[in-house]
Amino acid sequence: MQKRNMATVKILLLCAGLLLAHRAQTQNLQLHYDLRRTLDPARNMANFPSLSFEYFKNVDTLNHGAFLLKMQADLTGRRRNIGQLYAQLSQTLRFWQPKVFLALSYSGGLGVTPDGYGYYLASTLGAGFSYPFQWKGAWLAANVLYRYSAFDRPSYDPQVTLYLGRGFFNYKLLVSGSLVGWTENRNQGNSYTAGLRGKKFAFFGDPQVWLTVRKGFAVGTRLNIFYHLLRADNTVQLYPTLGAKYQF
Repeated sequence: MQKRNMATVKILLLCAGLLLAHRAQTQNLQLHYDLRRTLDPARNMANFPSLSFEYFKNVDTLNHGAFLLKMQADLTGRRRNIGQLYAQLSQTLRFWQPKVFLALSYSGGLGVTPDGYGYYLASTLGAGFSYPFQWKGAWLAANVLYRYSAFDRPSYDPQVTLYLGRGFFNYKLLVSGSLVGWTENRNQGNSYTAGLRGKKFAFFGDPQVWLTVRKGFAVGTRLNIFYHLLRADNTVQLYPTLGAKYQF
């Protein structure tokens, strides 16, 4: 398992390196400090820093599609080593007149427990359609996908995603983020879920607020919203961060 984990890390880092070689104004680095231990000490062992890199680019000037790469490293390990690494790729394409795009996505990652045991964040593949639109000065995109989750017992499910962004005061203040909802098998084919049946609904959101304090540099917060992801019961978990962002 360790060799496979290292191979995955190398692939993810190679992807980031290739994209960093192509400079664009729509790429940014973010540093967050997650406050979940302070707000919810019964369920969390510690607060921790988190690093993320995002790259977004339109495929061309004819509005035929867009590409997004996001990588996030949570420093939850001992002595602030990386405890979890997550990657997300998405692509939209359009070869026809109606403003509905073909949408493709991938997400996955890996991590290690405080005791040194490795684990996977199950890979997911999605295909469907995306519809971008504007509403009251905000830009939005609604995606509807058919999702495959690579559990030991694979799951096939619908997924709905809403991306949003709205600038204020000539974009000195930016509100953005995404909201994602999907279903998946309760029984994932491992010993922890072997006795479960049926489907569960899961949700994740990461709304953000950023204030530009200098060209390319902003401070703000991200609210991580979890439902049926970190816990099996019907509990919504809200964990804000303190963050800084550099766009280049």
